[in-house]
Amino acid sequence: MTVTASHALRTKLAPTTTVLTAATAALWRPDGLRQRYPRYLAAMHALVRASVPLLERAAERCADPDDPDARTLAAYYTRHAEEERDHDTWLLEDLAAAGARPAAVPHPVAVELAGAQYYRIEHGHPVALLGYIAVLEGNAPGPRLADRLAEVTGLPGAAFRTLREHAALDGGHLDDLHRVLDRLAPAPDRRTAVSVSALHTANLLTRLFLSLAADPGGHP
Repeated sequence: MTVTASHALRTKLAPTTTVLTAATAALWRPDGLRQRYPRYLAAMHALVRASVPLLERAAERCADPDDPDARTLAAYYTRHAEEERDHDTWLLEDLAAAGARPAAVPHPVAVELAGAQYYRIEHGHPVALLGYIAVLEGNAPGPRLADRLAEVTGLPGAAFRTLREHAALDGGHLDDLHRVLDRLAPAPDRRTAVSVSALHTANLLTRLFLSLAADPGGHP
């Protein structure tokens, strides 16, 4: 039986699920959540505002006419950039509704998350960005999370738009990514690049959530 590229990636990521789920539970625990939630929004704004530039740069780097993956990857990254456009604005609006502002200094782990992908795109192969996207889309908020957080924090419903939108969108985005990955059927070295990127992203996302959970100030 042939193992698809998307199945192989899910298998690689399976061991990260327990620790990432625990970090997410710590982040969303009720005590201190009203103060912690705006810090989460600020950290995610620092991360999400890099999404479209990352996707656009990855598409630009898919310019080699002799690369069999280039056309499919470029089309996917260009399409996904449009799907992600203005999501950083949603976070700014959520912050304003929560009575908060974006962080003057971005959370260092958010910088590391995005920065690692710039390195891989520029000095490796842009296919690696698929691993990053797979982790972020694969750990989308649940459909009832926004309502539960609004109830616990007492913050207005307008402060939770991003969570609501991503709960609705990200499952379909992840399915699309898996289809693209299987269509590419990348060579072993490129599968490795995707897996390493995904595992690194899962580790950093866990660190980010644990940092925010441990300190309302949001610093490691």
